[in-house]
Amino acid sequence: MFIGLYDMGIVSVQAFEYSLLFIIMLFIGVFGIVLNRTNILAILMSLEIGLLSISLNFLLFSVFLDDIIGQLFGILVISVAACESSVGLALILVYYRVRGSILLDKASLLRF
Repeated sequence: MFIGLYDMGIVSVQAFEYSLLFIIMLFIGVFGIVLNRTNILAILMSLEIGLLSISLNFLLFSVFLDDIIGQLFGILVISVAACESSVGLALILVYYRVRGSILLDKASLLRF
């Protein structure tokens, strides 16, 4: 009889390690958003790191629980993150053309 990885408990240890890695990635993304309020590009990258860690966590538990719903939800999160990134980069480009820099120090001047 073949003893698989599930029987030896290796998969649960790997799932815990990967889950811990994804939680650390999420905290890096949140701290990047909270601590950096001047550079809009760094805020956008931190947001992308957070969304990527969430989608990878969905994929990990989808494989671990042998369920397809987590994989579908992970693909949905990745597609929403791609759309958000494209809109954010377009806004950064317009902001740079108007102000000459991407610092958010004078972002309140963009109001009508």
